[in-house]
Amino acid sequence: MLLDRLHSDDLLVLLAVGRTGRFTAAAETLGLNHTTIARRIDTLEQALGGRALTRGAAGWELTDLGRQAFVAGEQVEAALRRLTSDVGGSPTLSGVVRMSATDGFSAYLAAPAVVSVRRRHPGINVEIVTATRLASQNRTGLDVEIVVGEPHVHRAEAVRLADYRLGLYASRRYLEENATPASAEDLTAHPLVYFVDAMLQVDDLDLARTLVPQMAESVTSTNVFVHVEATRSHAGIGLLPCFMADRHDDLVRVLPTVGAQLSYWLVTRTESLRRPEVAAFVAAIRAEVDHRRPELLGTTRT
Repeated sequence: MLLDRLHSDDLLVLLAVGRTGRFTAAAETLGLNHTTIARRIDTLEQALGGRALTRGAAGWELTDLGRQAFVAGEQVEAALRRLTSDVGGSPTLSGVVRMSATDGFSAYLAAPAVVSVRRRHPGINVEIVTATRLASQNRTGLDVEIVVGEPHVHRAEAVRLADYRLGLYASRRYLEENATPASAEDLTAHPLVYFVDAMLQVDDLDLARTLVPQMAESVTSTNVFVHVEATRSHAGIGLLPCFMADRHDDLVRVLPTVGAQLSYWLVTRTESLRRPEVAAFVAAIRAEVDHRRPELLGTTRT
């Protein structure tokens, strides 16, 4: 190893690539271009005397030598943070945290968590991409994913966040104009508002449809907010997350014994979770989920 050629800036570049898995994402994070990132990594590997990164199915991955250099880079980063403390003596956190989550979770759980973490750390910026899908095996560019159902992932950590319930809801006007179902058998006379069956990627959400296989579809969409608003517009009976439907007084839950309990899971790269700003955001998500647990389980409406 040529220590005289080992530069701390190159270690910080390795941190960015190791966390995102992509040169382009690292370049965006650091305000550099792709060519500069590649040149810095090449210089670092020459100084280390071996490969720090290897191409994998999920993008660039750290080698054993790269992990050693990554830890050294984290120490450099931590030292720099200690030099930029706030007036209270606490290290200031800054940087971009990128996450993917379902529509409902993004709006009602992730967004308040962003506000909470930014009150304490205004330098943290969170980018949210909404998607209802399986956990990605190629999570390059993402720090955090929120998915429905237990994921099967490699080179990542998966943690069960919370359970939430789906229930059957209809608008008051719809129930005035149509007979309120008194049993599961009565549901055959009502149209269902739910996901587009052919485009549903999440097995657990697909299983929820088996609760009411006898119902014909009315409005279907890949977006859960469309389900809620279509149900509020009297399109039929919606199979909706309780924490979203219970916000609307014009929606009535029918057949409360018919429903499904699903789980939100948090997936993150180990390297990303070691970033203080990512850890702070994950902690804020956990706190928000814990605070909203009764709503998630549909036990708050009387």
